[in-house]
Amino acid sequence: MSLRTATMKSTSDYLDSAKRLKKEIEAADAVLIGAGAGLSASAGFTYSGRRFEENFPDFIARYGFKDMYSAGFYPFETLEEYWAYWSRYIDLNRYRKIPKPIYDNLLRLVQDKDYFVLTTNVDHCFQKAGFDKKRLFYTQGDYGLWQCSKPCHNKTYDNEETVKEMAATQRDMRIVPDLIPYCPVCGAPVAMNLRADGTFVEDEGWHKAADGYRDFLHRHEGLHILYLELGVGGNTPGIIKYPFWQMTAENPKAVYACINFSDAYAPAEIRNQSICIGGDIGKVLKLIS
Repeated sequence: MSLRTATMKSTSDYLDSAKRLKKEIEAADAVLIGAGAGLSASAGFTYSGRRFEENFPDFIARYGFKDMYSAGFYPFETLEEYWAYWSRYIDLNRYRKIPKPIYDNLLRLVQDKDYFVLTTNVDHCFQKAGFDKKRLFYTQGDYGLWQCSKPCHNKTYDNEETVKEMAATQRDMRIVPDLIPYCPVCGAPVAMNLRADGTFVEDEGWHKAADGYRDFLHRHEGLHILYLELGVGGNTPGIIKYPFWQMTAENPKAVYACINFSDAYAPAEIRNQSICIGGDIGKVLKLIS
């Protein structure tokens, strides 16, 4: 399944596809949402430009950083400076209010359906918007969790209280040494619970969510299920995009829908089962909600 099929040719096509998507959401036995970074970007969680410049002017001036994401990989010389950057980053992208009501609109569309969310996002927006926690699988981690950097054990720790204190009390791009977090078991520095390498901890909550996802797929096998892909790019297509294509191809009752600003397409093999809308996710969801 590699041949791309263009689907949007005019404003008329755009509106027709939006109407068809709304009907599919209403008619489907279940909706599986696959959410990528494009969904949160549409909601206002951008990592470059004005939002980055307004919140990290000191780090930009000193290091010439271009965006929040790449700056997170910088090898800071001290843990005081490392956590000054990351506490500000986490506070901004995990604990602040969602700028735009896109997640709210999405919830209104599916709240009366049997739905489940599979997402590579780590910003917790689904729960902040009121989605049922038992119907969410954050495959790549959570900005709100820490783990041992080694890791010496498979447990994660909530970081909200300490992160907010770090962000509020830091001076000259450094936190006070007493706030540096260490593993309570082995004493090693903690790390973010983000899937960046082989040290990522899949804790009890992660496995429970994975089981919930597998159960959802099993319960709806062969039924009229809508695979709704929102803002998924090409970084990790094996988690959402490719499985959605494959499951659609294997089930004649299934429908694959994709909303993406620049990458809305489907393989030719599932053309007749697909709805692809090229445009801003927020605008499309507002139109149909």
